[in-house]
Amino acid sequence: MRKSVGVGILVLGVAFVIAGLESSDSLASRFSRLFQGSPTDRTLGHLILGVVGVVIGASMVWPRRRPRAE
Repeated sequence: MRKSVGVGILVLGVAFVIAGLESSDSLASRFSRLFQGSPTDRTLGHLILGVVGVVIGASMVWPRRRPRAE
């Protein structure tokens, strides 16, 4: 169950990163960078949510190390 939720979060995170990269090439984001020096809030939100989703999803999917009994 944990891995399937992790995969879902990971996929959503990748989708948000892709959406953020796509919106960074939009006309509104270009004008925002030209006049304000930073991309739009929507672009930053997509990128931040995407990175957080990828990190959380990967940590849920990645196998945990178990200490060896000696």
